[in-house]
Amino acid sequence: MNVYISATLRGFFGKNHKFEIATENIRGVLNWLTDEYPDSKKILFDEDNHLRSFIQIYVGDINKTEEIGWSDPLPANGDVYLLPAIAGGSPNKSIISDERSKAISFDDSDIERFGKHLMLRDIGVKGQKRIRAAKVVVVGAGALGSPVIQYLAAAGVGTIKVVDFDVVALDNLQNQVLHTSRDLKRPKVASARDKVKNINKSIEFQPENAKLDADNAVELIDGYDLVIDCTDNYKTRYLINDACALVGIPLVFGAIYQYEGQVGIFNLNGGPCYRCVFPSPPPAGLVPTCSEGGAISPLPGIVGSIQANEALKLIIGIGENLSGKLLTIDSLYLHSRILEVSRNHKCPICGDTPSIIKVEDFDYDDFCGLKEAEEEVPVEGFTAEEFAQKIENNDPMTIVDVREPHERAILRFPNAVVIPIGQLARRKGELNPGIDTVFLCKEGKRSVLAINTLREAGYTGPLYNLKGGIDSLKDIMFSHEGAWL
Repeated sequence: MNVYISATLRGFFGKNHKFEIATENIRGVLNWLTDEYPDSKKILFDEDNHLRSFIQIYVGDINKTEEIGWSDPLPANGDVYLLPAIAGGSPNKSIISDERSKAISFDDSDIERFGKHLMLRDIGVKGQKRIRAAKVVVVGAGALGSPVIQYLAAAGVGTIKVVDFDVVALDNLQNQVLHTSRDLKRPKVASARDKVKNINKSIEFQPENAKLDADNAVELIDGYDLVIDCTDNYKTRYLINDACALVGIPLVFGAIYQYEGQVGIFNLNGGPCYRCVFPSPPPAGLVPTCSEGGAISPLPGIVGSIQANEALKLIIGIGENLSGKLLTIDSLYLHSRILEVSRNHKCPICGDTPSIIKVEDFDYDDFCGLKEAEEEVPVEGFTAEEFAQKIENNDPMTIVDVREPHERAILRFPNAVVIPIGQLARRKGELNPGIDTVFLCKEGKRSVLAINTLREAGYTGPLYNLKGGIDSLKDIMFSHEGAWL
């Protein structure tokens, strides 16, 4: 079985974090550890040979600290954890060269500001100089970007470039803690600049009020040490990954949806890239983005903080990192696990025989399912104004709402038929092919998928999409209240 040693205890076990021990119970584990590492006995046990109170023993998720259970048989493949009340780190190779870090100097103010880092043996002056020398690109100044940018600034990262083309909206303020009510309608990079300067004026902040695309991706990241992906859509995520793979820059990836998050490191020292793990995205509209599906407010803080932590570990050169791994977090049920991932030798960007050698040579719209195939019948649709006029005129039509239940709970569309996309094929008989059927969702993307799904099922009646979804109707005024709200 695997026995994991918390970082605080590793100095008593030859700095090892894990042992494979052939034994049947916890008592056998403890006997093996103290026999192999006699000095560990004084940290594990007190003078009366009782386990010290600040140490807990877990088998999987079960607390087995009480001595009465130490002779019980352990389950097959049951991992054992020695967990003390305090934890720490271990050394590794930094992505910042010694030459660059040695060129950094600190004054008295820096020593006072970063005192808590300087006291940590694994960071110290050398590690803090590496942080100051680092140049990091953060793509996205929204939910994930908010904690990442602030923690990088607080840690003293010398150069921070933030790439984002959006402006601050009211619904951003729930979980994008970088911005406040005073920033409404301002570019997010401007708000981020102000926050960073308030944290540490000596940081070189580089705002890029631009949308990352195939033409500028390489230019935006070239020459930097690290890229942190804080975006919320598949198209940009693959663009960032490919640009990093081509330029040779490690990427700290993060993603959130509702209550779940993922964090990983890609393109590091021959490790896998994002497409090794996820060769292709889901069909366009099938999986909502976090803006469509929502996310609990603290979740981006949890995931973004882990991203910032991973970034700092790479910069300093300490601890274990998530290269070749994917951390998954379920904040609703408090579950997390680390999944091993491997480089795909057939990957078109980082495999043995890559077929993609330039970002601009790859059709990301087609890859992400955002482009209609030539043989597909184009999806017709109504604008918000046209749809509102049909309602005002009492035109005969069937309105089908394909949103999730939690979305409909926020805003219900009167007289709409609720049919999830997965049920359309078997429920097509509920629709009247003699009149128009209009599909709606939040942003007008999933409704396109719904129309194509119904066509494939053989439905021949007229199908229309509400362009821009329900979001496009927010400024429409109806003559009678019941038609809308």
